[in-house]
Amino acid sequence: MVLLQAGGAGNMSFLILMGGMFVVMYFFMIRPQQKKQKEQQKMVSELKSGDEVITAGGLHGKVVSNDDATITISAGGGARLTFDKSAITRKK
Repeated sequence: MVLLQAGGAGNMSFLILMGGMFVVMYFFMIRPQQKKQKEQQKMVSELKSGDEVITAGGLHGKVVSNDDATITISAGGGARLTFDKSAITRKK
């Protein structure tokens, strides 16, 4: 009978340890990533013509037009390139 009680206490401390690890992972990994993703979505949704941006591929250019899913960038020399909005990484 004593062995059963000792084993139950070990299982309970294991569950508490695992729960604590999940909480730590949430606050150090998951939550900051969600915050960063929301900031990125906000920045992309607020882009307007004339804004200078940088794409994920490293292309620098000015926003020419903007619609629901894509954005057109003037890359110099008259070149106009259309990108998915998710390709925009930052605004200059």
